[in-house]
Amino acid sequence: MLQTRFAIAAVALLACSTTASAQFAPPPARPAAPKATAPSLRAPSCHNGASFDRFLADVKSQAVAAGVSQRTIAEASPYLVYDQGIVNRDRGQRVFGQLFTEFAGRMAAPYRMQNGQQHIKNHASAFARAEKEYGVPPAVIAAFWGLESDFGANMGNLPTLKSLVSLAYDCRRSEMFVNETIAALKIIDRGDLTPDEMVGSWAGELGQTQFLPVHYVNYAVDYDGDGRRDLLRSEDDVIGSTANYIANGLKWRRGEPWLEEIKVPQNLPWEQTDLTVQQPRSKWAQLGVTYPDGRPLPNDNLPASVLLPMGRTGPAFMAYANFAAYTEWNNSLIYSTTAGYLATRIAGAAPMRKPAAPVAQLPFNELKQLQQLLVQAGFNVGKVDGVLGQQSRAAVKAMQIKFGLPADSWPTAELLARMRGGTAQAQPAGVVR
Repeated sequence: MLQTRFAIAAVALLACSTTASAQFAPPPARPAAPKATAPSLRAPSCHNGASFDRFLADVKSQAVAAGVSQRTIAEASPYLVYDQGIVNRDRGQRVFGQLFTEFAGRMAAPYRMQNGQQHIKNHASAFARAEKEYGVPPAVIAAFWGLESDFGANMGNLPTLKSLVSLAYDCRRSEMFVNETIAALKIIDRGDLTPDEMVGSWAGELGQTQFLPVHYVNYAVDYDGDGRRDLLRSEDDVIGSTANYIANGLKWRRGEPWLEEIKVPQNLPWEQTDLTVQQPRSKWAQLGVTYPDGRPLPNDNLPASVLLPMGRTGPAFMAYANFAAYTEWNNSLIYSTTAGYLATRIAGAAPMRKPAAPVAQLPFNELKQLQQLLVQAGFNVGKVDGVLGQQSRAAVKAMQIKFGLPADSWPTAELLARMRGGTAQAQPAGVVR
């Protein structure tokens, strides 16, 4: 969920409950201290050949230097064990994507909107306090709460310390997870959670809005006054802490919108439809952008971008400065747009319009080939994986401009044909994120 978080949104969300009756459930029973799974015989190169035990001793020393008590180190030690299965899971992760309308249709379903509205009613005092103190609307908090854990029903069931220290010993993001391990020890040290209470996702995230430990340390607040910051069991702490993180970690702008559905004309300058391009709403109105029902946009100078998650024939949104909080929470465009859209629905907005016709999408293999051709043309698309991430979208737009095609960042058979120097037909398959 966080800006340092790798793009695993869809994987995590596919595990969320899809039952309309999902409500808050207590965290799973506390597990016994986990047993170590022996690391591979060859120690990771990033640790200069150090064994896991030597590596762990260094991490503990760093934690003590950062102010963690020896008592906490002793309490946590039975849980600081290596699990190759966690590392394998991290290395093998895939982001399962689909069209935005399919993903949003499932994850921002009416039951989740209604559940969010009910939670706002049930915890009206905490939501009102959070909005007053941090300026974050209740619907924004509730949308993240629902997407991340179905309001506490699905927080994960793996020992957090084991996950963190295993990922720290691996070289892929070692420094990040060393810091997260030390932060988890600080959470224990200040009395928020005990080692056996720290149960969550395999990636080390904790609580009902899935905070990594560093953000738990920095932004969790005691909103129910019991002396602990408990994001697993206290709904009030969840609400206050999530608001604090959105406001101060993600720089939410009080009183400003985040996302609105719009209707775009067929002759819009498509090269300007990008999150990196901001114009006053009055300028977009002059270009023919309206609300879905035809009402005009406000004739003001509020900066906004036109967001087309599926190109010019799919849904269209006006994204404001506050939308950056969503892309910082999770950099998957499908996740961030879905989270923003769900928040508007919880706040009372109408469902988005369905595209007039199915949006043509390149099949997986052709999208991967397009990425390869973009790399050959000198673009950095990140991993060539058949997944349309932000770098791939930017490269697609640049090539669309070069070939004189509508530059809406959506890969098409025509673009692929131009880059191949031949012809192609789009098929209804593929992966986007």
